[in-house]
Amino acid sequence: MSPPPNASAHRRVRSPRAAFERVGQMLGTIRGRITVAFIITSTITAVLGLSAASSIRRADELVTRTFDNSLMSINYARAAAADFAGMRAADARRWTTTDVAMRNALNQRVAALRQSYTESLEIAVDRAQSVRASRAAVAVAGAVEEWLDARLKLSDGPGQTMAWATLDRHAVAAEENFDLLINYTAGDGFTYRQEARAVVARETMLNLIGTFIAILLSGTVSYALGRRIIRPLADASQVASRIAAGDLSGAIPAGSADEVGRLLASMGVMRDNIRSAMEQEVAQRLTAEAHLADALETSKEGIVVVDADGRVTLTNGQAESYLGVAPGSLPPGTTVAQLAAASPDPANLARALLHPSDEHGEHRLGDGRWLRIGRSRTLDGGFMAVLSDITLLKDQESRLVSTNLRLDTALDNMSHGLCMFDADGRLTVVNRRYCEIFDLPQDAAILGLRHEALVALGGVAALGQESALSSEVGTIRGRDLKHLKNGRIIAISHKAVAGGGIVATYEDVTERRQAEARIAFMARHDVLTGLPNRSVFVERIDEALAHLGRGSRFSVLCLDLDRFKEVNDTLGHPVGDALLRAVAERLSACVREVDTVARLGGDEFAIILCDIRRPDDATILARRIVEVLSAPYTLDGHQVSVGVSIGICFAPGDGTTCDKLLKNADVALYRAKADGRGTWRFFEIDMDIRLQARRALELDLREALANGEFQLHYQPIYDFRAGRIGGFEALVRWIHPTRGLVSPGEFITIAEEIGLIVPLGAWCLKTACEEAMRWPDGIKVAVNVSAVQFRDEIVVASVREALTASRLPPARLELEITESVLLKDNVATLATLHALRRLGVRIAMDDFGTGYSSLSYLRSFPFDKIKIDQSFVRDITPDSDSGLIVRAVIGLGASLGMRTTGEGIETQTQFDRLKAEGCDEGQGYLIAKPGPAATVPEVIARWSDTRSRSARAVA
Repeated sequence: MSPPPNASAHRRVRSPRAAFERVGQMLGTIRGRITVAFIITSTITAVLGLSAASSIRRADELVTRTFDNSLMSINYARAAAADFAGMRAADARRWTTTDVAMRNALNQRVAALRQSYTESLEIAVDRAQSVRASRAAVAVAGAVEEWLDARLKLSDGPGQTMAWATLDRHAVAAEENFDLLINYTAGDGFTYRQEARAVVARETMLNLIGTFIAILLSGTVSYALGRRIIRPLADASQVASRIAAGDLSGAIPAGSADEVGRLLASMGVMRDNIRSAMEQEVAQRLTAEAHLADALETSKEGIVVVDADGRVTLTNGQAESYLGVAPGSLPPGTTVAQLAAASPDPANLARALLHPSDEHGEHRLGDGRWLRIGRSRTLDGGFMAVLSDITLLKDQESRLVSTNLRLDTALDNMSHGLCMFDADGRLTVVNRRYCEIFDLPQDAAILGLRHEALVALGGVAALGQESALSSEVGTIRGRDLKHLKNGRIIAISHKAVAGGGIVATYEDVTERRQAEARIAFMARHDVLTGLPNRSVFVERIDEALAHLGRGSRFSVLCLDLDRFKEVNDTLGHPVGDALLRAVAERLSACVREVDTVARLGGDEFAIILCDIRRPDDATILARRIVEVLSAPYTLDGHQVSVGVSIGICFAPGDGTTCDKLLKNADVALYRAKADGRGTWRFFEIDMDIRLQARRALELDLREALANGEFQLHYQPIYDFRAGRIGGFEALVRWIHPTRGLVSPGEFITIAEEIGLIVPLGAWCLKTACEEAMRWPDGIKVAVNVSAVQFRDEIVVASVREALTASRLPPARLELEITESVLLKDNVATLATLHALRRLGVRIAMDDFGTGYSSLSYLRSFPFDKIKIDQSFVRDITPDSDSGLIVRAVIGLGASLGMRTTGEGIETQTQFDRLKAEGCDEGQGYLIAKPGPAATVPEVIARWSDTRSRSARAVA
């Protein structure tokens, strides 16, 4: 049947009405109200956010104009000024040289700088933001062009004084206009910055006002929402509290059509259901109580119920009999204490209930009956006692205890296991220790078992058979040691008894044997790695030496791990121990079974390579060990890499005694470590000679400081800007009584290794400060500081003592360190450097560019000076790589506010080039070689006299 023609139109008319009704219903619910509140607060937040975004965008436009235009215009104006200065310098050098090729090169240099100047000035003008800046740029261009025209009019002939004056006047005008251009541009940037700050302040105030209004509107919405929700919820909470308290009679208010109204209606239904359930439960409880009363009266157990106040609330007839009262005569409310006081019998049951020993105890009544009392707590804090008559059980127990007490005491206190079998092969006696030895159950269940059944349980059969032992079944005669399958070692002895049967005793000697084996192993092996120790290694060498007469040769390899101490210091000793165990496993895998690997101590290992036919056998093994041990290790989540150095000697060629072989292998090891580590070296006679010479030098070095054999020589440091000597670097020299002058390269490394560098460094600091106090004011002294002094963190105390003793102003002392100081413990080293800085001394990084040259060092600590290594100064030219590196380092130092010093100046060209590049200081043989303190005044005076002449020559 088709719908009438107007049905569709009718639905269209009702759809909007139905939609409005659904919206109204939704707004009548809590969820709908919260939704409306959320929409309102979200709208407020969105409006506030859009306003803030608009303000930030306007401020960003002003900031962009400041940075993109003003700063770039300033930078390019300065670049143009620098190019013009370069043009002047190149032109000045062209007139001082007579070399035609040099003049042509300088003319090309001027042309290139002119092109760079033109491009920089055009960009500066393009980025200029004011008319005055543009005018200044035009004036700059005019002055420079006039200077260029005047430059072309110069000639080599006489009478050029006026032309030079005109050239200088145009140059001065150009520099003044450059300054105006830079100042105008900076002023424009400041103007836009002030405008941006004003915009930010205005927009900030508007946003604060908007935020306050938004808070007020949000609070109003929250207050209105709370009034529509909190009141109905309070009514529902009150009804729920009454029902929870057991009040089921109160009226439940009618709710609205929202969720709270439906909750109130549900609470009404729940109250009615609870009331009905409670009525049913009362009826069931009355029936149960009647059944319980009947069961209690007919029970053979006595039942006593006591409340939390000690009053007896329930007893049955059996319990009243135990308490000594007539059935039904116990008054209500009688307490257990009253029952105990009313009876003169000390064994009265009430006394036991009044003072219980535990929850399950036993009590003997005055008539001799025994009761087992079981107590359990009730919910109200009282207890219920169940009384059982156990008189018969106690009599049986007494007889059993009397029979077995002496036997059990003797057997259970034996340290040996004991078992006895009768003539039929049945187990009749066994003690606790026997069950422990053979892992048998410690109860009476095994008594009476035949030996076959006992074997099945894991025990030892009687009648002279021992089926549970790992050895074959056989007769045990006398006393023997047997190893069980469970790992125990048992000493067994047995004896036949009269009437047939056997008694056997078993002593567990497992721990004793294991301790003996462990002690023997530990005496001959390394505890950490399990490798043979030095004593075993010496025995193996002696055994190998005893077989030399049979034509067999062998070699001894001494190994020392490289960088192992770094692993211990950085990752801790547990990781270091794990690394040693891993190294031991790899070494064991590299050798044959006939060879020996031992740990001599620390990170030192040694190998005996037996039955070698040619020296290449040791070389092959050494190469394999270096490759295997150098592979990375993964230990406790850390990736660890170490190397190994190996010293090799052969028997009998390099020695026929153990001590000689170990000494020569150690000498070869020392040579391997000196040659760069991670390699191997064979013993040579010259090695021993060099080692003895080094040891002699080490002994002389230990006495040199006490004998006053050290001197400080001072090399001047020339200040390019001041045109004079700005300071001296103190360099230690060793004047040996017999060797003469010993180079620092020979003894500084040894002093660091033996720890003498610390007192030597303190002496150098103290002596240099005392000498510097005799120099003119302003002349600084620089002292080199070793990485070893930083390791012990005593350099701060040494510097403080030297300054205090000499009274030298801290600003005149400069400490030079190398990049290696920062590699070991960067955090601790930086703390030490900051402590030195707080004393007021200056810190310089020496030999910059030759080591790791991590720029993070310059960022983490603000050094006062960077010293450019002489390797770069030696090859410095305008277009060489060294020249570019020197320029970059000087620029880096200028940017970071650090002075730069060029080392190793030996020619006038190097001197001029460093000064032209903007280097602050120079040092080298061209200025002066290091000399004693007596030569310092002469050097200062000589360079002071030649200051004006040198300045003219450089210009």
